[in-house]
Amino acid sequence: MSLYIGLMSGTSMDAVDAALVSHAEHPPRIIARHSHPIPDSLRRDLSTVVGGDYDASAVWRLDAQLGVLFAEAVEALLESAGTAASEVTAIGSHGQTVYHGPDDVPPVSVQIADPNTIVERTGITTVADFRRRDIAAGGQGAPLAPAFHQAIFQTSDRARAVVNIGGIANVTVLPKARGSTVTGFDTGPGNTLMDSWCAKHRDQPMDKDGRLAAAGSVNDSLLNALLSEPYFSRPPPKSTGREYFNLTWLDRKAGGAGLGNLSAADVQCTLAELTAATIADAVIDHAPDTEEVLVCGGGVHNPVVMEALARRMEGRTVSSTADAGADPEWIEAVAFSWMAKQTLEGRASSLPSVTGARRSVILGAVYQA
Repeated sequence: MSLYIGLMSGTSMDAVDAALVSHAEHPPRIIARHSHPIPDSLRRDLSTVVGGDYDASAVWRLDAQLGVLFAEAVEALLESAGTAASEVTAIGSHGQTVYHGPDDVPPVSVQIADPNTIVERTGITTVADFRRRDIAAGGQGAPLAPAFHQAIFQTSDRARAVVNIGGIANVTVLPKARGSTVTGFDTGPGNTLMDSWCAKHRDQPMDKDGRLAAAGSVNDSLLNALLSEPYFSRPPPKSTGREYFNLTWLDRKAGGAGLGNLSAADVQCTLAELTAATIADAVIDHAPDTEEVLVCGGGVHNPVVMEALARRMEGRTVSSTADAGADPEWIEAVAFSWMAKQTLEGRASSLPSVTGARRSVILGAVYQA
């Protein structure tokens, strides 16, 4: 069978994205998709854990709760598609990241959503825990999507960069010469600072259509203070998360720039510019031959970010992955369906040139139905 399901919950923690994907053709084809909301109470509990204020038992309770929620997402997806569980080869479940510390000693990355629960509820073999094998091999455990980006977006016609603007933004560098080294890394905050700022000052989970940012202006003093962050100039391989880029970081970096003297809209506009600036700098510094930039993730729908990115890309074409035939909001869910297939076929889906691992490894643990 060629049907797989990919499950992804990002740093926004608003929903579980579930995609039913056919891998019988190239590129893979989405048969059905379902976005399964994460209840507000569960999101608050997750935010508490990600913020580091919890007792250990809270993590394991959430692990079990998310296992049920992820299984429900699969059930709802299959019902909407009119597809039986027996027709699906496997589920690739990323889980919900609650801590990512690749530079800790020892390094660690934790994703929860109990795969035992998923396989028992759905009856479908489940592949999960994708990041820790790469970390065990000396890598960052992130970003993982570049191998998938290479499989579907690399072309001999032009040098491309694929930019995913999720909570954290990352870039995949795809040279046009087949066999050339593919690289990639987390550039820094994508939507996470903008989402957190909007939640704090507008009581909304995100800045829909960039409206708050569009009502403001970039504050150069604040932008320069934020751009002084050493992470941005650190050479890859590197990865990061909400543990690092959050409102506490924003307050600390603002320092003399003084957030209290700025309107909420001006700060939001400056955060949008920060996302665009750090992505553009990463592409220009590490992939100067790039001709085309393909953008996916929720940030593709923020016109303030996209306009700033196009302005900063110095003549390079900037567009959505939709222009290359791939829905920008579902790239990651499809990627984890692809990784599950790779794992079951005994194929590696990590790129040491991206994560810094000693060797390429087969990712994920298999929970057999």
